[in-house]
Amino acid sequence: MPEPLVKHIYTADPSAHAFAGKIYVYPSHDRETDIQFNDNGDQYDMVDYHVLSMDEVGGEVTDHGVALSAEQVPWVDKQMWAPDCAEKNGKYYFYFPARAKDGKFKMGVAVSDEPEGPFTPQPEAMKGSFSIDPAAFVDDDGEAYLYFGGLWGGQLQCYNSDGTEWDGSKQGPQEPTEGDALGPRVARLTDDMLEFAEPVREISITYQGKPVPASDHEKRFFEAAWMHKRNGKYYFSYSTGDTHLIAYATGDSPYGPFEYQGTVLTPPIGWTNHHSMVHFKGKDYLFYHDCSLSKGVDHLRSVKAKEMKFDGDKIVTMDP
Repeated sequence: MPEPLVKHIYTADPSAHAFAGKIYVYPSHDRETDIQFNDNGDQYDMVDYHVLSMDEVGGEVTDHGVALSAEQVPWVDKQMWAPDCAEKNGKYYFYFPARAKDGKFKMGVAVSDEPEGPFTPQPEAMKGSFSIDPAAFVDDDGEAYLYFGGLWGGQLQCYNSDGTEWDGSKQGPQEPTEGDALGPRVARLTDDMLEFAEPVREISITYQGKPVPASDHEKRFFEAAWMHKRNGKYYFSYSTGDTHLIAYATGDSPYGPFEYQGTVLTPPIGWTNHHSMVHFKGKDYLFYHDCSLSKGVDHLRSVKAKEMKFDGDKIVTMDP
């Protein structure tokens, strides 16, 4: 079993990128809390972000310290959950979700000249943002996209596909039980990377050409969107939530549709499963988390990494 990248703090939800000749990992930062486990995820009570870096997977890991904290962001009330970072035109853009003072999750962006930060946040949340788990992707043509969404505590089920018509009665472990599964969301970003450049749209994930049904919890999207591109094909991967898998689907456009292909990672120790993928020095790596260091305490997770293998254009399924 791989060792945690760091053991002096608990880290989760790793977004890994190859920047400036190194791997930089942007995790959330778990902390001790007396809040009991519940389906809203209140036990994940995080208030700041650290940035980790390494010259190679398996080598020494540097913790660059706190790169952004809740007290720096005027609109944030609590729960700074899974983040991501993107580079464009020599600047680094750090995307993060948090629960605002009205109880709704929104997403913010902070900017730095260095991949390790510190990051300076915009004073307001991104206009039209909602739900959780932002994942930024800059395509070969320079266009950037933000993928996001999470069910249950992530509030995705509380909105229409474009983010309108909030329905607070749907907070908690609610999602469709019939018909098509709810899809993740995506929007192209403005050139300055600070706002959506277009209306938010819902992504279709299909299996054998038909939308994945809401009843299929081994294939349907739950949270933890991630996008990478390999040999001209778009790989959209995600967590299935209550079945604890990382699944993936492929397509020919950053907007999808994406056809389900299989499982990337089988269930780890702990409830959540959240990952990222990075190509570095000729190899592909999967970053993920589990609760082995905390001996199964669900809200105290640790980031790990494993080399990924492909069979043609298929990802070989891995165990944690």
